[in-house]
Amino acid sequence: MAEREPKPLYIAIAGNIGVGKTTLTEMLCDRFGWQPFYEKVVENPYLADFYLDMRQWAFQSQIFFLKERLKDHLNIQHLEKTCIQDRTIFEDAEIFARNLYERGVMAERDFSVYWDFYETIQQFLRAPDLIIYLRASIWTLISRIRKRGRDYEQIIDKEYLMQLNMLYDKWAERMSGRHRVLVIDTDHRDVYRDIDWLEDMIGTIDDTVRELAAE
Repeated sequence: MAEREPKPLYIAIAGNIGVGKTTLTEMLCDRFGWQPFYEKVVENPYLADFYLDMRQWAFQSQIFFLKERLKDHLNIQHLEKTCIQDRTIFEDAEIFARNLYERGVMAERDFSVYWDFYETIQQFLRAPDLIIYLRASIWTLISRIRKRGRDYEQIIDKEYLMQLNMLYDKWAERMSGRHRVLVIDTDHRDVYRDIDWLEDMIGTIDDTVRELAAE
C-alpha cells in the first residue's frame, strides 16, 4: 500500500508589532519550502497617516488590512501545499480593530460596520491548523521597532503596544481551546545569534507540523 501523502497545513505566525513574525516566516520557508503569505504593511496607503492621527484613519487603515488579508486567505484555502501566514485576518479584527475601538480611537459606528463585515466573512474562513504565537515584553518590542527603522512606527506609544499584548494573550488563550497553539517567548532572544535556541524552536515547530500532517 502506498504511503499516504501528508496533508497540506495552514500555519499562522501571530504576535505584536515588532515581535519577529516576518523573520521567523522567512526562516521557516527557507528551511521547509512552505508557501509564505506576508503582511502588506508597506502597501497600506493609510498607515503613515494612521500613526499620525489614529482617530481620523483607523477605519480606513483597518479596512485595507482586512480586504488584503481576505484575498490572501482565499488563496490559502485553495492552496495544495503547506503555507505560512505572517499575521492573520483573525488578529486584524479581534485584536487590532477591537483595540482601536476599546481605546475610543475607532468610532462605535465604524467598528459596528467593520465587525459585522468580519463576522459575515468569518463563517467561510478556514482556521489555521497551527498558530505560532510569538510573545515579547513592551520594552523588547520597542527596541526591535527602533532597530528596524520604519519612520512611521517610531511614534508608536508603549500604551498602545501594552494593550495589544493584553488582547493577544487573551486571544491566544481562547484560540488554544479550539486550535493548536504554540506559545514562544522571544524576550532576550536573537534569532541570528541564539542558534541553539533557534534550532530548538524550529525543531519543536517541525515536530508539531509533522504530527498535525499525519492526522
